[in-house]
Amino acid sequence: MVRTLLALQGGLLRGALAQVLSAEHDIEIVGEVDSPRRLRAAVQAERPDVAVVEFDMLTVAELVRLATADPAARSAPGARGEPGTGPAVPAARKAPDTDPTSPAAGTGPTTTAATADTDVGPPSRRTGPPVGALLVLVEQRRAGRLGPLLAEHGHRIGFLSREVPPARIVDGVRQLAEGRVVLDPDLVVAALEVADSPLTNREREVLDVVAEGHPVQEIAERLVLSAGTVRNHLSRIMAKTGARTRWEAVRIAREAGWL
Repeated sequence: MVRTLLALQGGLLRGALAQVLSAEHDIEIVGEVDSPRRLRAAVQAERPDVAVVEFDMLTVAELVRLATADPAARSAPGARGEPGTGPAVPAARKAPDTDPTSPAAGTGPTTTAATADTDVGPPSRRTGPPVGALLVLVEQRRAGRLGPLLAEHGHRIGFLSREVPPARIVDGVRQLAEGRVVLDPDLVVAALEVADSPLTNREREVLDVVAEGHPVQEIAERLVLSAGTVRNHLSRIMAKTGARTRWEAVRIAREAGWL
């Protein structure tokens, strides 16, 4: 079964897609969320094989971080559940000392082979990366934002237009679970047709969070920046877009396909 998480802000679309995917014999819906906070919690709790995510749910940098998380950081030997939260394997599990001169010789069990840890069981789904792959649904007008990702998305991030039929999303989930590339050719064409953005990646990240309605301090906390740095980015953004306010900058950037 392909364990699938849905992260879409629209309840109607999310519910309809959940019904379509659940009807497939090889796909299991393990969660439905409608906000970035709930998405982060759900991928840590469920470790889905594929997460179907709305493009506006996370910034581009967050999408990349989520899809390229280092599995080694989550699979330390002896860990049970989340890394660092389980008890260490006791040293007493090693085989008893068989040196006949040892004071303890003859007092322990006669078995000399190393004792196997028989209570570990099969590998837990809580080890490995938080999500196997991301299937990102993108509005056609936002395709310009995909430019930096299209060449490097690999088999961990797939992109489909929000306008594709549900059957195409079903196929995309299966293909990503199999490690295959999922990329909507219409999005590629739209991305190539959009003029190059004057905004840097960091400026786009800042403007992405501005578009969610957060004040400067919350933007700084979200992106792990100082408030002064955020203000500097906003000043450069408004200069590049010719906007008088940050909200106008969001509108201009969206209309140009830079967000």
